[in-house]
Amino acid sequence: MKALIVSDIHGSASATEKALAYFESFHCDYLFLLGDLLYHGPRNVLPLGHDTIEVVELLNPLSEKIIAVRGNCDSEMDQSLLSFSCMADYVPVFDEPHRLFLTHGHLWEPALFPKSKTDAILSGHTHRPSLQFNVNGVLCFNPGSISLPRGEFAPTFGFYNQGEFSLHLLEQGEEIAKMAFPTK
Repeated sequence: MKALIVSDIHGSASATEKALAYFESFHCDYLFLLGDLLYHGPRNVLPLGHDTIEVVELLNPLSEKIIAVRGNCDSEMDQSLLSFSCMADYVPVFDEPHRLFLTHGHLWEPALFPKSKTDAILSGHTHRPSLQFNVNGVLCFNPGSISLPRGEFAPTFGFYNQGEFSLHLLEQGEEIAKMAFPTK
């Protein structure tokens, strides 16, 4: 399975368009959306290229390939515009023999997530990319934000390819980190 991993779009059509170009060029089977899709949030500035209707028009044609979870800025109104489900707090994804747990990150703490539940937890929320194993041996992957990165980070997205995760810069597509599940 190949999946593009995106979080914290916050209504940026220009960032969404760039990310979807990688979805095509990487020949992805799925698009994992880790929440905060349309609304920019009360504490955030409007992201560059903010146009929620255009984001909807970009994502809806891919509805059959989208697996999405609800972020803390997503609402029932957002769901009414989208042709794919985005209101689940988490979604388990199985890519045998690996178990992935997709969530936004505001309800579960990835650093403490138990190994008995999953092999990897994919979450956004912080707008800061990270790729590491937690104290329980769970691979924790945060793709950062494609529209409103925090700290010194540039806009980033993730890619999953048959047990391997990579982190990429949105502008150039350059891979900046990579990690795979340990071999058994």
